[in-house]
Amino acid sequence: MIVVTGATGNIGRHLVTTLAAAGARVRAVARRPPDTEAAEGVEYRAADLSRAADLPSVVEGADALFLLLGPELSASGEAAAAVTDHARAAGVRRIVALSSQAAGTRPDALSHAGLRALEEAVRGSGPAWTLLRPGGFFTNAYGFAATVRERRTVLAPFGDVALPAVDPADIAGVAAAALRDSRHEGRTYVLTGPEPVSPRQQAVAIGAALGTRVGFVELTREQAREHLLAAMPAPVADGTLDILGAPTEEEVLVSSDVDKVLGRAPRTFADWAVRNAAAFR
Repeated sequence: MIVVTGATGNIGRHLVTTLAAAGARVRAVARRPPDTEAAEGVEYRAADLSRAADLPSVVEGADALFLLLGPELSASGEAAAAVTDHARAAGVRRIVALSSQAAGTRPDALSHAGLRALEEAVRGSGPAWTLLRPGGFFTNAYGFAATVRERRTVLAPFGDVALPAVDPADIAGVAAAALRDSRHEGRTYVLTGPEPVSPRQQAVAIGAALGTRVGFVELTREQAREHLLAAMPAPVADGTLDILGAPTEEEVLVSSDVDKVLGRAPRTFADWAVRNAAAFR
């Protein structure tokens, strides 16, 4: 049995279907499981990882665990330690955890202190472990959807700063491999797309997917910060803007880890835009 937390999110839903297609038994955990019928081999379970009483039922009978904590839980290492403690007690043998590239590239940043604590909890938990450190997600571009639909315009800061963001489906592919294959134990994978892409270039790719021109308007850092504060704590918003506006040399590099694990190049943003064009129509 493989447990997938965050099972209805951008990574989790791909991971659940990938594991099920490979014949694995999956317990898909989310606060609000979908109303649709689950695929064969998939059991959805409602649970909140912030509630201690829910944790035993999450990991009971499991062999492997994909650990994804939302922003509110990853602010410190306490939630991660609670889950990993229950996983060890339940006999879980393997944990694959979602962290962030910035946990390695910005070791002193307050914005990612919780993810560094998560990594520490996973490494010291007892079961074999694999850490996934993606950069930005292609799905962050969903934040452009409203203005693309209404005005055919992308609004974003740092319009010409290019970063090698990654498709969550590729993160899920790497996670699926690590959950099922002992060769990935003890490894930390940095996950990126195949090339750096700027917000202005993302606007062009979205326009190409829609068959129309999509313009670009550059926001100031303060305007972007105000928007981010609606979804995340101030330290995380500030840390995110630091990466978007002034990435380190390492943060602009393309990693080969997706290719190494999956045996193919990571998907491009243009491909993602075509597959998700309906969100921008």
